[in-house]
Amino acid sequence: MSTLSPTRLTPTPGQTVGPFYGYALPFAKDSELLAPGSPGSIRLQGTVYDGAGNPVPDAILEIWQPDAEGNIVQRTGSLVRDGYTFTGWGRGAVGNTGIFTFTTVNPGPTSEGAAPFISVAVFARGLMNRLFTRIYLPENEEALAKDPLLSSLPEERRKTLIARRDPDGGLTWDVRLQGTDETVFLDFQGSSTETGAYR
Repeated sequence: MSTLSPTRLTPTPGQTVGPFYGYALPFAKDSELLAPGSPGSIRLQGTVYDGAGNPVPDAILEIWQPDAEGNIVQRTGSLVRDGYTFTGWGRGAVGNTGIFTFTTVNPGPTSEGAAPFISVAVFARGLMNRLFTRIYLPENEEALAKDPLLSSLPEERRKTLIARRDPDGGLTWDVRLQGTDETVFLDFQGSSTETGAYR
């Protein structure tokens, strides 16, 4: 029979997903879903902000999207870019000013009348896990109004998911991790809906 008394362990903080130091995750042309200047290519850019409104200098974003015709791409080659094959996936680290940039295409609707969007995962300092969200194209207000996720949100929250169209045809969309105009983030854990819950 043991005479040892049980040891009380002190809880320790969980490991967050950042900051990142440019090791292992970034790779050559990771944010170029196709070569810059390719026919139909656009620049997707924005800034990641913390709850105080300051740029986050060491976040990483991943995007997944259909091609311009709305097809879900099932091609390999994301980790070794050839400049021609569009795989629908990219990863980009933000710079010291919190700005990210992707070269991609405008995603097409995956079904007739659907609002096109780009799926996003955000990795950043202080997060216990990555955050999921979406970027919607600003055109076609009828499709945006009928989108299941957007229509489930209060009107003032919808705008956090809709990009701005730049004069050169590109898209600008910012991520706000907390605070005023916090980006809508999705929770797919235990969700029975297609779009997932949001916060």
